[in-house]
Amino acid sequence: MKIEVKNTSGKGVGSIDLDDAVFGAEVHEHLLWEAVKWQLAKRRAGTASTKRIGEVRGSAKKVWKQKGTGQARQGSRQAPHWVGGGSVFGPKPRSYEYQLPRKTKKAALRAALSLRASEQKLVVLDAFGTDGKTKSVATALAAIGASKKTLIVDAKSNELLVRGAKNLAKSQWLAPEGINVYDILRHETLVLTKDAADLVTKALKGKE
Repeated sequence: MKIEVKNTSGKGVGSIDLDDAVFGAEVHEHLLWEAVKWQLAKRRAGTASTKRIGEVRGSAKKVWKQKGTGQARQGSRQAPHWVGGGSVFGPKPRSYEYQLPRKTKKAALRAALSLRASEQKLVVLDAFGTDGKTKSVATALAAIGASKKTLIVDAKSNELLVRGAKNLAKSQWLAPEGINVYDILRHETLVLTKDAADLVTKALKGKE
Protein backbone atom coordinates (compact mmCIF):
# COMPACT_ATOMS: atom_id res chain seq x y z
CA MET A 1 0.00 0.00 0.00
CA LYS A 2 1.48 3.32 -1.08
CA ILE A 3 0.60 6.43 0.91
CA GLU A 4 1.71 10.03 0.63
CA VAL A 5 4.17 11.38 3.18
CA LYS A 6 3.53 14.92 4.41
CA ASN A 7 5.42 17.47 6.48
CA THR A 8 3.90 19.45 9.35
CA SER A 9 2.86 22.17 6.89
CA GLY A 10 0.60 19.69 5.11
CA LYS A 11 2.69 19.52 1.93
CA GLY A 12 3.56 16.23 0.26
CA VAL A 13 7.25 15.37 0.47
CA GLY A 14 7.21 11.88 -1.01
CA SER A 15 5.53 8.55 -0.46
CA ILE A 16 5.98 5.38 1.56
CA ASP A 17 5.07 1.75 0.93
CA LEU A 18 3.18 0.44 3.95
CA ASP A 19 3.16 -3.31 4.42
CA ASP A 20 -0.21 -4.77 3.41
CA ALA A 21 0.15 -7.45 6.07
CA VAL A 22 -0.09 -4.72 8.71
CA PHE A 23 -1.98 -1.83 7.09
CA GLY A 24 -4.02 -3.77 4.53
CA ALA A 25 -5.22 -6.69 6.61
CA GLU A 26 -8.82 -7.85 6.81
CA VAL A 27 -10.80 -5.91 9.41
CA HIS A 28 -12.44 -8.30 11.88
CA GLU A 29 -14.90 -6.35 14.01
CA HIS A 30 -15.07 -9.15 16.55
CA LEU A 31 -11.31 -8.97 17.09
CA LEU A 32 -11.57 -5.22 17.70
CA TRP A 33 -14.36 -5.82 20.18
CA GLU A 34 -12.34 -8.50 22.00
CA ALA A 35 -9.29 -6.23 22.26
CA VAL A 36 -11.26 -3.23 23.53
CA LYS A 37 -13.12 -5.36 26.08
CA TRP A 38 -9.81 -6.78 27.32
CA GLN A 39 -8.20 -3.34 27.63
CA LEU A 40 -11.15 -1.85 29.50
CA ALA A 41 -11.30 -4.86 31.82
CA LYS A 42 -7.65 -4.31 32.75
CA ARG A 43 -8.44 -0.69 33.66
CA ARG A 44 -11.24 -1.55 36.07
CA ALA A 45 -10.25 -0.86 39.67
CA GLY A 46 -12.36 -3.63 41.16
CA THR A 47 -12.42 -1.85 44.54
CA ALA A 48 -16.20 -1.85 45.13
CA SER A 49 -16.93 -3.51 48.47
CA THR A 50 -19.98 -4.21 50.63
CA LYS A 51 -20.24 -5.72 54.12
CA ARG A 52 -21.56 -9.19 54.66
CA ILE A 53 -23.83 -10.10 57.56
CA GLY A 54 -20.86 -11.04 59.73
CA GLU A 55 -19.12 -7.70 59.08
CA VAL A 56 -21.81 -5.17 60.04
CA ARG A 57 -22.19 -3.69 63.50
CA GLY A 58 -24.97 -4.90 65.75
CA SER A 59 -25.97 -7.87 67.82
CA ALA A 60 -26.60 -11.26 66.28
CA LYS A 61 -29.10 -11.98 69.04
CA LYS A 62 -32.62 -12.91 67.99
CA VAL A 63 -34.71 -9.73 67.98
CA TRP A 64 -37.73 -11.22 69.72
CA LYS A 65 -39.08 -14.66 70.42
CA GLN A 66 -40.25 -16.76 67.52
CA LYS A 67 -43.94 -17.01 68.42
CA GLY A 68 -46.58 -15.14 70.33
CA THR A 69 -45.67 -11.54 69.50
CA GLY A 70 -47.95 -11.13 66.49
CA GLN A 71 -45.01 -9.86 64.46
CA ALA A 72 -43.05 -11.42 61.66
CA ARG A 73 -40.25 -13.78 62.59
CA GLN A 74 -36.88 -12.07 62.86
CA GLY A 75 -33.52 -13.69 63.40
CA SER A 76 -31.04 -10.80 63.69
CA ARG A 77 -30.72 -7.07 63.13
CA GLN A 78 -27.77 -7.91 60.90
CA ALA A 79 -30.16 -9.38 58.32
CA PRO A 80 -30.22 -7.61 54.92
CA HIS A 81 -33.78 -6.26 55.28
CA TRP A 82 -32.91 -4.30 58.44
CA VAL A 83 -31.48 -0.78 58.20
CA GLY A 84 -27.73 -1.18 58.65
CA GLY A 85 -27.94 -4.87 57.89
CA GLY A 86 -25.41 -6.80 55.83
CA SER A 87 -25.41 -7.36 52.11
CA VAL A 88 -26.01 -10.78 50.59
CA PHE A 89 -24.69 -10.66 47.04
CA GLY A 90 -22.98 -7.25 47.03
CA PRO A 91 -19.56 -6.75 45.39
CA LYS A 92 -16.22 -7.51 47.00
CA PRO A 93 -12.78 -6.37 45.79
CA ARG A 94 -11.69 -8.41 42.77
CA SER A 95 -9.57 -8.24 39.64
CA TYR A 96 -11.34 -8.08 36.29
CA GLU A 97 -8.15 -8.72 34.33
CA TYR A 98 -7.87 -11.76 32.10
CA GLN A 99 -5.42 -13.02 29.52
CA LEU A 100 -5.81 -12.44 25.78
CA PRO A 101 -3.68 -14.56 23.41
CA ARG A 102 -0.74 -12.72 21.87
CA LYS A 103 -1.84 -13.67 18.36
CA THR A 104 -5.25 -12.14 19.02
CA LYS A 105 -3.71 -8.89 20.28
CA LYS A 106 -1.51 -8.56 17.19
CA ALA A 107 -4.32 -9.45 14.81
CA ALA A 108 -6.63 -6.90 16.46
CA LEU A 109 -3.97 -4.18 16.23
CA ARG A 110 -3.41 -4.96 12.53
CA ALA A 111 -7.17 -4.75 12.01
CA ALA A 112 -7.37 -1.35 13.73
CA LEU A 113 -4.48 0.05 11.67
CA SER A 114 -6.01 -1.35 8.48
CA LEU A 115 -9.38 0.17 9.35
CA ARG A 116 -7.90 3.66 9.66
CA ALA A 117 -5.93 3.17 6.43
CA SER A 118 -9.02 2.02 4.52
CA GLU A 119 -10.96 5.03 5.81
CA GLN A 120 -8.13 7.32 4.64
CA LYS A 121 -7.77 8.56 8.20
CA LEU A 122 -4.11 7.55 8.42
CA VAL A 123 -1.52 10.32 7.97
CA VAL A 124 2.22 9.63 7.67
CA LEU A 125 4.69 12.45 8.39
CA ASP A 126 8.36 12.58 7.51
CA ALA A 127 8.98 13.92 11.04
CA PHE A 128 7.01 15.83 13.65
CA GLY A 129 9.15 18.86 14.41
CA THR A 130 7.79 21.37 16.89
CA ASP A 131 8.95 23.99 19.38
CA GLY A 132 7.25 22.22 22.29
CA LYS A 133 4.21 24.50 22.45
CA THR A 134 0.69 23.12 22.38
CA LYS A 135 -0.38 25.77 19.88
CA SER A 136 2.32 24.65 17.43
CA VAL A 137 1.23 21.02 17.64
CA ALA A 138 -2.42 21.99 17.15
CA THR A 139 -1.49 24.16 14.15
CA ALA A 140 0.44 21.27 12.58
CA LEU A 141 -2.49 18.89 13.07
CA ALA A 142 -4.83 21.37 11.40
CA ALA A 143 -2.39 21.82 8.49
CA ILE A 144 -2.24 18.10 7.72
CA GLY A 145 -6.03 17.81 7.81
CA ALA A 146 -6.27 15.82 11.04
CA SER A 147 -9.50 15.86 13.02
CA LYS A 148 -9.92 17.32 16.51
CA LYS A 149 -9.49 13.83 17.98
CA THR A 150 -6.11 12.64 16.72
CA LEU A 151 -3.70 9.99 17.96
CA ILE A 152 -0.07 10.97 17.31
CA VAL A 153 2.49 8.16 17.34
CA ASP A 154 6.17 9.08 17.50
CA ALA A 155 9.24 8.13 19.53
CA LYS A 156 9.42 9.41 23.10
CA SER A 157 12.84 10.81 22.24
CA ASN A 158 10.92 13.62 20.50
CA GLU A 159 10.58 15.42 23.82
CA LEU A 160 9.26 18.66 22.33
CA LEU A 161 6.34 16.81 20.76
CA VAL A 162 5.65 14.93 24.00
CA ARG A 163 5.56 18.23 25.88
CA GLY A 164 3.48 20.05 23.27
CA ALA A 165 0.87 17.30 23.00
CA LYS A 166 0.23 17.06 26.75
CA ASN A 167 -2.31 19.88 26.86
CA LEU A 168 -4.20 19.07 23.67
CA ALA A 169 -7.90 18.97 24.50
CA LYS A 170 -8.91 15.83 22.61
CA SER A 171 -5.76 14.56 20.91
CA GLN A 172 -3.06 12.37 22.43
CA TRP A 173 0.54 11.33 21.90
CA LEU A 174 1.71 7.73 22.22
CA ALA A 175 5.08 6.03 21.76
CA PRO A 176 5.15 3.27 19.07
CA GLU A 177 5.62 0.68 21.83
CA GLY A 178 2.35 1.76 23.44
CA ILE A 179 0.10 1.85 20.39
CA ASN A 180 -3.11 -0.06 21.09
CA VAL A 181 -6.53 -0.83 19.62
CA TYR A 182 -8.61 1.18 22.10
CA ASP A 183 -6.73 4.45 21.56
CA ILE A 184 -6.73 4.01 17.78
CA LEU A 185 -10.49 3.50 17.70
CA ARG A 186 -11.39 6.32 20.08
CA HIS A 187 -9.48 8.86 17.97
CA GLU A 188 -10.78 9.75 14.52
CA THR A 189 -7.35 10.24 12.88
CA LEU A 190 -4.09 8.34 13.28
CA VAL A 191 -0.84 10.22 12.64
CA LEU A 192 2.40 8.23 12.32
CA THR A 193 5.90 9.43 11.60
CA LYS A 194 7.89 7.33 9.12
CA ASP A 195 10.10 5.98 11.92
CA ALA A 196 7.07 5.07 14.02
CA ALA A 197 5.44 3.31 11.05
CA ASP A 198 8.61 1.24 10.58
CA LEU A 199 8.72 0.27 14.26
CA VAL A 200 5.05 -0.69 14.32
CA THR A 201 5.45 -2.76 11.15
CA LYS A 202 8.45 -4.63 12.52
CA ALA A 203 6.62 -5.38 15.80
CA LEU A 204 3.50 -6.71 14.07
CA LYS A 205 5.36 -8.73 11.41
CA GLY A 206 7.62 -10.47 13.90
CA LYS A 207 7.16 -13.98 15.27
CA GLU A 208 3.86 -14.54 17.02
